[in-house]
Amino acid sequence: MTETAEGLKAESTEVQTAFRRLVLGLADTKRLLGIRYSDWLLGAPSIEGGIATSSMAQDEWGHARLLYAALKDFGDDPVALEHQRDAADYASWDPLDHPLPDWAHLIAAVVIVDGALALALEGILEGGYEPLGGRIGKMLGEEEFHQALGKAWFQRLATGEGEGHAHLQEAVEAMLGPTVRCMAPGDDAHERLADRGLILPSSTLRHRLAKRLDPLLERVGASVPTEARLDNGWDPRRGRGTGHPEEEAVERARGDRNRALFVE
Repeated sequence: MTETAEGLKAESTEVQTAFRRLVLGLADTKRLLGIRYSDWLLGAPSIEGGIATSSMAQDEWGHARLLYAALKDFGDDPVALEHQRDAADYASWDPLDHPLPDWAHLIAAVVIVDGALALALEGILEGGYEPLGGRIGKMLGEEEFHQALGKAWFQRLATGEGEGHAHLQEAVEAMLGPTVRCMAPGDDAHERLADRGLILPSSTLRHRLAKRLDPLLERVGASVPTEARLDNGWDPRRGRGTGHPEEEAVERARGDRNRALFVE
């Protein structure tokens, strides 16, 4: 069933609030993921890797802007969302709160965080929310490039031995649980949307993610968790853990320094 913006406004306040939380969380996560990718423009192991991360950063910033714009339907000002919020208000997923310390963590972020974001967008697309349909189609086309690169990098590092393999295993272990919890928390807000048919249930999302990633993750002895644990610090308002990104990254996401130099 196709859902229009006006149709969603006719839903209960709880449904509208839950859907806004979902879209804002995806937008903020893509914004922060773009920051984390951009950090590797000059730090990648190869020139080609640096160019690829730069391209992916641009994609993520573009996706975030499209998602922020969609929140106009909920009475938000997209400019204010992008440029006027404090770090504590960001709904970005927990694994991006801090810089990615090495190339192995970058690879894990492409495969796990970026892969889970793509799956969450697919869930919205299947739910039929009309104002996001065309936008999500464009995003998913670009995400195919991200996942192809991420899986190739992952396989190369995972099949090796020594420090590279160990760092990748460490990155996967740190990132996998928190990412799945943010994508498919199974809390009241998420399941309210699933019951309404606007998104996929948490159990379905986790199953689909496992089907895609487990053959890759098993190379480092990992698998997608079948449940999300919310008992270890959960903020239902933002749909993520109780922490937040460090201020320096949010200043960059807001464009504080560059905006001070902007002249029309």
